[in-house]
Amino acid sequence: MLFRYRGSEGMVAWAFHRISAIGIWLFVMLHVLDIYLAGGNPKVYDDLLKFYGSTPGRILEVLLGAALLYHALNGIRILIMDFWPRMTLYHKQIWYVNWAIFIIVGIPGAFIIMRPVFGI
Repeated sequence: MLFRYRGSEGMVAWAFHRISAIGIWLFVMLHVLDIYLAGGNPKVYDDLLKFYGSTPGRILEVLLGAALLYHALNGIRILIMDFWPRMTLYHKQIWYVNWAIFIIVGIPGAFIIMRPVFGI
């Protein structure tokens, strides 16, 4: 059992923060490319816009929204602990509050993004 994972909420929060940052960075790079295509190759840009409106494109948009929301909420959690060090005693509780906010805000947001796929 030497290599058994023994992390807790703090380690998972750290990992998700890094993963969401990579996802956001990849989106920014894609966004730079598609803005270039708007002027450089309008036909490819139009095809890319069709993909964005498709089911896989909308799923990726939901994942981007989730990454942005999680990264922002976890960043606020980190700021709270940086400015009020005594709050580190409650880092697990703050993390669970972040998840509650993530679900309360994220589920309706995902539904709004996916609504055209369901014909609503």
